[in-house]
Amino acid sequence: MQGPYNLPRTRLPVERLVGLVDGSAPFMLCSIPPAGLNRDSWNVRYPPHLLDEIRARLPVSAVVGRKVRLKKAGREWRGLSPFNAEKTPSFYANDQKGFYHDFSSGKHGDIFTFLMETEGLSFPEAVERLAGEAGVDLPKASPEMERVVERRRDLYDVLEMACRFFEKQLTQPAGQRALAYLDGRGITGETRREFRMGYAPDARTALFDHLVKEGIERDLILRAGLAIEPEDGRSLYDRFRGRVIIPIQDTRGRVVAFGGRALAPDQQPKYLNSPETELFRKGELVFNGHRARQPAHEANSAIVVEGYLDAISMYQAGIRNVVATLGTAFTEEQIALLWRLAPEPVICFDGDRAGRNAAFRVLDRIAPVLKTGFTFRFAFLPPGQDPDDAVRQAGPDAFRAIVDEAKSFWDVIWLRETEAARLDSENGQAVFEKRINEVIGQIADQTLRRRYELTARLQVSDYLWRLSKRNVIARLRDTTALPTVARLFSGEPTRLIGLERVFLGMCVHFPDLVEQNRDRIASMNFRGEHDGTPFQNFVADLLRVIDEDDTRSFRDFYNLLSDPFFPTLNFVHGREDREGRRPWGHNLFARFPVLQRAVPERFVEECFANFMELLWLRDLEDELKDGVESMPPDADDSYSLWLVHLQQDILENRERVLHKELALAEEATLYQSVRNDNLVAADPRGMMLRQLPLDRLEPPKEVA
Repeated sequence: MQGPYNLPRTRLPVERLVGLVDGSAPFMLCSIPPAGLNRDSWNVRYPPHLLDEIRARLPVSAVVGRKVRLKKAGREWRGLSPFNAEKTPSFYANDQKGFYHDFSSGKHGDIFTFLMETEGLSFPEAVERLAGEAGVDLPKASPEMERVVERRRDLYDVLEMACRFFEKQLTQPAGQRALAYLDGRGITGETRREFRMGYAPDARTALFDHLVKEGIERDLILRAGLAIEPEDGRSLYDRFRGRVIIPIQDTRGRVVAFGGRALAPDQQPKYLNSPETELFRKGELVFNGHRARQPAHEANSAIVVEGYLDAISMYQAGIRNVVATLGTAFTEEQIALLWRLAPEPVICFDGDRAGRNAAFRVLDRIAPVLKTGFTFRFAFLPPGQDPDDAVRQAGPDAFRAIVDEAKSFWDVIWLRETEAARLDSENGQAVFEKRINEVIGQIADQTLRRRYELTARLQVSDYLWRLSKRNVIARLRDTTALPTVARLFSGEPTRLIGLERVFLGMCVHFPDLVEQNRDRIASMNFRGEHDGTPFQNFVADLLRVIDEDDTRSFRDFYNLLSDPFFPTLNFVHGREDREGRRPWGHNLFARFPVLQRAVPERFVEECFANFMELLWLRDLEDELKDGVESMPPDADDSYSLWLVHLQQDILENRERVLHKELALAEEATLYQSVRNDNLVAADPRGMMLRQLPLDRLEPPKEVA
C-alpha cells in the first residue's frame, strides 16, 4: 500500500497503543493526544478474555524459554534467574498457572510482565507482540481514533521524507562542511548511517521546496515543525538551515523530530530542536531510547548524558546503554521512561561548577517521584571534559570506571547542602538540618522517606559532632608522635589500616597486653593484609600461640607462629638483622617512633588501650552503617531506636577516645623533646627499658 506522497506505507495496527491506567487496567491509549482531544476519549478497555486467550495460546515456558534455559521439574520448569547472576536455579515457570516466579529477586508475573521486565517493553508493546505471535486479533479502533491515527500517520510520512532529504544532502557537495565537522568529532560513516545523520542546506526554503515538489501540503509541513511562518506576514522558511541534522526517534524507532547542530561559530542557538508537535513532546522522550533499551536491560544499567552528540560518540565507542535528554529539565515522564531502562540510571554531568549545579537542580525534580527500588546515581567527569571528550581521550573503559564510581542520590543531596550551609552558628546548623529535611520530605514513597529520614538524622548528628571537634582533630593531625588517624564514619568505608599495623606490632612486642585483652582482640574485625595474608588470620594465629604457650617475649612468636604468617609478623614488627644494626621491632619503631624513647610502662599500656578503642569504635560504626543499609522495608520504631542509641554510644565513645588521644599525643611530644644520649627501645614485656648504643641503632626508615 502506498501513501499519498509516494512513500512506502506499512499500516501499523492502532492496537500498538495499548497502555495501563494506574498500573492495572489495560486499555488502548495514544500517549500524546492531539490538541483539543480529551485523553480519556482514547481509552478503550481490552476485555479480560482477550488477554486470557493470548496467555492460553502462549505457554509461559515458551515465552520465558527464549531467554532462560529451562528444565522440567515436576509440574514446573526451572532455570537460572534472568534478573540476577546465580549458580543454583531459583527461577520457576508454571504453565498451568500461567505465571513465573524468581525467588532470587522476588519478581513474579505472566508473559506480558516477562517481556516488560527483560526487554524494557511497555505493556502496549508487550500485548501487541504477543498477540501477533498468538494470532489473536486485537480490538479495532473507534472511527474517532482511526481519524486521529490517520492524521498522525501523515506526519510520520512527512518526517520520514525530511529525514531522507537531510541524509542525501550530507553526501552532496553542499554537505562537505558538515561531513568535515563529523569527521573532526571522530564519527564514522557507519555511525552516521546508523543514526541517519544528515545536513540541512544553508538556504531559506530548501527542505520546504523539496516537500512541496513531492506534493506535501503547506499545513502538514508546519504541523511537522519543519518550517516557520513569521507572524508579520513574510513567507515561511525552513526551521533547520546550515546545520548537522540528527533525527530524534521515538521508542519504536520512528522519526518524530530533529536536532540541529550549528556549524558557523556565530550561529545561535548552538543546538536547535524541533518544536513540540502532535508526535513530539520533548519532555516525554529521551534520545536513543529505542537503541539503548535492550543493552540497558542486559547490563541492568543506563547512562544519561545531556547532548545527543555525546550519546552518539559513546554508542560508537561500544557504550550502547546510553541515552540523552533533549535540552529540557527532567520531567516525570522522562524519569519513568529511564526507570523502564534500568532501576538506577546514572546521570552524567561535567565535573565543573556548572555540572554540579545542574546535578543539584535535578535532585528536586527527582525526589518527589523516588520509590523503593528505583533511584538515580550521579557521575561527575573531570573538569573541562564532556562525555564525548572523556571517551575519546581516555577510552570507554576509563569512562565506565567513572560511571562505576557514581555518587548515590543521597550523597549528592549531602554534597549540595553541605556546600551551601553556613555552619559557624547554631542558627546556620539549624537551617542546614531543615533544608535536608525539606528535600527528604518531598519523597512520596513512605518506606523510602523513612529510610532517608533515619539516614539524615544519623549523618547530620555525626557531621555536626565532627564540626564541634574540628580543633581537637587538627591538634591530633599536627602531632608526629601518633599515627595519622583517618576520619570515622564519613559515609564511606572507614579504613585506619596504618593504625592496625601499629597495633599489631605492639601486640607482638608486648604479649602480656594481648593476654590481658585477649577476648576483646579476638572480637575485633581487622581489615588490612600483607602480601595476600589477611590481618584477621594473622591475629587468629597470634592468639593461638598466646593460648597454647606461656608467651613472654616477642621472640616466642617468631618461634611458634605458623610459617605462612612469618612474613606478616616481620612486616608489622621487624626481625633483627645479622649485623645487629636494626633492632628487634624496627618496623614498629619506625611507624611509632615514640617507643624509641624512655617512656613509662603506663604510657605504653594507655597507647595500646586507646588504639584498641579506636579500632573497636570503627567496628561499631560499621555496625551502624550496615544497620542503616540493611534496614528492612517494614522495620518498626524499635529498629530505628536501636540505630539512634547505637549512634549515641558512638558519639560518646568518640568524645572519650579523642580526648585521650590528645592527652597521649601531648605526652609523647614531651618524651620526644627530651634529649637522650642514647636511643631507647621499650622492653619486650614493657616491664623495664633497655638502652641501645647509638652506633647499634640505625635511624628508623619510614614504613608503610
